[in-house]
Amino acid sequence: MSENPRDDDSDPRPEDEFRDMLRDFLAGNGEIDPARLAGAAGLPNDPELVAQLISQLQNALQSSGDGVNWGLALEQAKGLASRSSVVSLPAERSQLEQALHVASLWLDEVTDISALASDPRLMSRSEWVTATMPVWTQLAEPVATSIANSLTEVLRQNAPDEMDDMIQGASQIMRNVGGTLFAMQLGQVVGQLSSEVVSGGDIGIPLLDNAEAALVPQNVLAFGNGLDIPVDQVQLYLSVRELAHARLFRHAKWLRLQLLTAITEFAHGIRIDTSRLEELAADFDPNNPEELREAMTSGALIPPKSEEQLAALERLETTLALIEGWVDVVTAAATTRLPSSAAIAETVRRRRASGGPAESAFATLVGLELRPRRLREAAAMWQAVTDAVGAEKRDDLWSHPDLVPVASDIDDPSALIARVSAGVPEPDEFDRALEDLLGDESGDRPTE
Repeated sequence: MSENPRDDDSDPRPEDEFRDMLRDFLAGNGEIDPARLAGAAGLPNDPELVAQLISQLQNALQSSGDGVNWGLALEQAKGLASRSSVVSLPAERSQLEQALHVASLWLDEVTDISALASDPRLMSRSEWVTATMPVWTQLAEPVATSIANSLTEVLRQNAPDEMDDMIQGASQIMRNVGGTLFAMQLGQVVGQLSSEVVSGGDIGIPLLDNAEAALVPQNVLAFGNGLDIPVDQVQLYLSVRELAHARLFRHAKWLRLQLLTAITEFAHGIRIDTSRLEELAADFDPNNPEELREAMTSGALIPPKSEEQLAALERLETTLALIEGWVDVVTAAATTRLPSSAAIAETVRRRRASGGPAESAFATLVGLELRPRRLREAAAMWQAVTDAVGAEKRDDLWSHPDLVPVASDIDDPSALIARVSAGVPEPDEFDRALEDLLGDESGDRPTE
């Protein structure tokens, strides 16, 4: 008996022919330079990255799985993060630990929202990547799936009749190859983000589980460079801001799930422009893949948002603005002792409004910007509520999703202030049961 089942079959399966064709190409027997392929995938022309891309694509040809290899995204991001990581000195870590301790005391003075259950973490860039990648993959998966489905469909529609059997049998192979390219792009984006973010909540969404707080010492130091502000003031301000963000999500236990669900539902509505994909397939020049690279990295394959998506995006942006506006107001109140507090706050706001290069890359990759466009208006609303009814009643608005302000409250806080002044209703039996359940799942015991 032959050791190779294919030896007994003079007509190999179409998908095996297709697999062999791709394997020959990846071995350098095709027309495209591997460096050009890396460029088409949106990756820099780096010999190490090109070699990794070819290796991973070869693995994808052998994979029996289907879809995106998210482990590859993590590997790619960690590799990129570790390249630029610098080990923080013991003295720097000690300074930050002290800053976090002082920040917690300052927050206790301006909000009744309780301190965290666990100590804040000081993370390297690689540790930040590992801790946050589950959320990034959750946000990116719907788009990756849509791209894989659209690619397979376009290939099927445009293939000559005599290749139907090959394309049909090779669809899983193409999904795996497409998933590999997408995973490496996501890894590239998250790896770049690791050099831009200063903390766990810096992007505005809760990337860490269990309402943890974290700072990235190397990036905190880089944030302060060029500001002409004493480093200890920068450390204190960023510590207060990060702890305020984490405290909010620990207090409003429903908020993280609601926010991530809203983002995921928005992403599920994203569809790929198959007509644009067909044009690329028809006009693709193997020796000049720049057009393909531009389409993949500029978001050109994602068509304009539908009316439903625009409405969902508006709700999402309102929630993000409410969260960061509250954090801004609480942080400002807690850092009145810092002479440069206002200057640092303005730097943070401008930075969040514009987003860094990697954040922009993520937006084009998945068709979603995580920027609170109404941040200043939301902060002004929270300040007006604070001035009118005090911090305790202000923070009570986070006790239940039905009490949280809406877009119209940002436009005109007077009606919100009137409602709060009239008294917040006590939660009903169902709300208490839900709060107890969320408290148990997070490891917190509800207070009596």
